[in-house]
Amino acid sequence: MRIETYGHEIEVTPALREYVETKLKRLERHFDQPFEVRTQLGTRKPDYLAEATINVAGRTLHADAGAQTMYAAIDVLADKLDRLLVKHKEKRADVQRTPARGELIG
Repeated sequence: MRIETYGHEIEVTPALREYVETKLKRLERHFDQPFEVRTQLGTRKPDYLAEATINVAGRTLHADAGAQTMYAAIDVLADKLDRLLVKHKEKRADVQRTPARGELIG
């Protein structure tokens, strides 16, 4: 997994970058194949914002989160991304299990 982190009107410190990587590392457990995560950190007074876009298997998933601290926004973002990936993985499994049109279930 490759994680790109950049700031929008804020400086991304090494501590913030490491925190993002630590929190998003758990997303790897959902897929064996490599994928890319682009994370943007910013502010919208009085809250902090964290957004992420994941490119996985030809699909693009996006989530954003806001909170009173940047660390809390990153935590919420990581939870949202985790749920998005689980939902995406379940959809893929359902499509693979569904028989093609005209095919008999036996």
